[in-house]
Amino acid sequence: MELEHEFTVPVPADEAWRALLDIERIAPCMPGAAVESFDGETVRGTVKVKVGPITITYRGTASFREKDEAGRRMVLAANGKEARGAGTARATVTGELTETGDGTRVSVVTDLAITGRPAQFGRGVLAEVGDRLVGQFAECLAGKLADGGPQADTGVGPGPEPEPEPEGAKAAARTAATTGADAGAGAAVRPAAPETAPLDLVRTAGVPVAKRAAAGTAAAAALAAVALAVRRLRRRR
Repeated sequence: MELEHEFTVPVPADEAWRALLDIERIAPCMPGAAVESFDGETVRGTVKVKVGPITITYRGTASFREKDEAGRRMVLAANGKEARGAGTARATVTGELTETGDGTRVSVVTDLAITGRPAQFGRGVLAEVGDRLVGQFAECLAGKLADGGPQADTGVGPGPEPEPEPEGAKAAARTAATTGADAGAGAAVRPAAPETAPLDLVRTAGVPVAKRAAAGTAAAAALAAVALAVRRLRRRR
């Protein structure tokens, strides 16, 4: 299915172009997405999607098929597969940038194909989810570009001065570091990366899913009433 979206960012087209090519910078603006590696052409990563009580992780790659800087047009092809399942996701995203008086208009056309659990929602709900996601992405990206500077890249400002660490905690940390050095032959001990929150399809879709569920319940009730009426008529005969 094909989805079309437009949004505006408050910077000149050249700056918007460079930002959209910086995958590692803009990835945090897309809910559920996490970048594992990027070599300038191909990005490897994951996308987590929550469908009711189930969380699905897609692993895959995305690469640029086209980067026309003069025409400000880019084409990104992405493919993913469920880490624990047979479901797949494929998308070809075409973006075009047009400079306007107060910034840059970004037009995005997405050719999307999904199999597995998320496909049960159908085109209408997925289109609604797409609208909301693009809105969130555009707002996040506009904030990063408008703020400028290194802090805009992380979205995290300087925190308060840390409190002095108790001597006991320092000793424990030294012991852990020594143990890690012995076990890992000098390998650096790194804190675990924060877990990426999954994209909740039901919550994001919101009203459309509720309406569909209500419509389904009403239809089932109507069919049950008709079946009951038919049975009563047969008994009378």
